[in-house]
Amino acid sequence: MQRYGQIIKVKKEKIQEYKDLHAKPYDGVCEMIKKCNIQNYSIYLFGEYLFAYFEYVGADFEADMAKMAKDVNTQKWWRVTDPCQISLGYAGQKWLDMEEVFHLD
Repeated sequence: MQRYGQIIKVKKEKIQEYKDLHAKPYDGVCEMIKKCNIQNYSIYLFGEYLFAYFEYVGADFEADMAKMAKDVNTQKWWRVTDPCQISLGYAGQKWLDMEEVFHLD
């Protein structure tokens, strides 16, 4: 199992919309996340920043992320959530991976 922490900025005027969307995700989105070997997934809001945490339990992260990106329901979901976000990374990179500096089970 690999733990991931990621960060992105949310547009100030889109915070409530982002919360509302996540209160009722589109059909199939959560199921696809699980099919792609992601579990224990949470998103936290701090000011204008979103922090995501999840655990990956598969064997090929890149292949699973490609599978998710090809999913029609996920594509629809990203079309409504992406405009709420401001990437802190480079072109083509949305959520930035963060370095884990401490963990306690």
